[in-house]
Amino acid sequence: MEWVKALHVISVIAWMAGSLYLPRLFVYHSVAEKGSVQSETFKVMERRLYRGIMTPAMIASWIFGLIMVFNGMVDWSSGWPWVKAVFVIALSGYHGWMGGFLRAFKEDRNVKPQKFFRMINEVPTLLMIVIVIMVIVKPF
Repeated sequence: MEWVKALHVISVIAWMAGSLYLPRLFVYHSVAEKGSVQSETFKVMERRLYRGIMTPAMIASWIFGLIMVFNGMVDWSSGWPWVKAVFVIALSGYHGWMGGFLRAFKEDRNVKPQKFFRMINEVPTLLMIVIVIMVIVKPF
């Protein structure tokens, strides 16, 4: 099970790295002129990050996490796993939300300003803080 834990942590790190970087790409993409070389470059970078790193890492995180759950490594009588589960589901929803923005940029129909993407860039950090505290501190 140590290998499963290690692979879970590795995949979560990759997922989080992408979740923090993709909105930054959107910040810069939102000010690039539609159809420009810069805009087209951002489209490639965003697609590769989302489809090549973030989504596989999210799937791996879920798989390794569920393996630990089904092998009895989580005490569901405590409160912390439930809070963690809610925040992991929220992070997964955020991932899907980013996929929607990816499609909007791909189709040159983004209408959100760069300030919006700067603000939502903080969401995965807040989710991560709660998730890590639940797993490490287990406050309840």
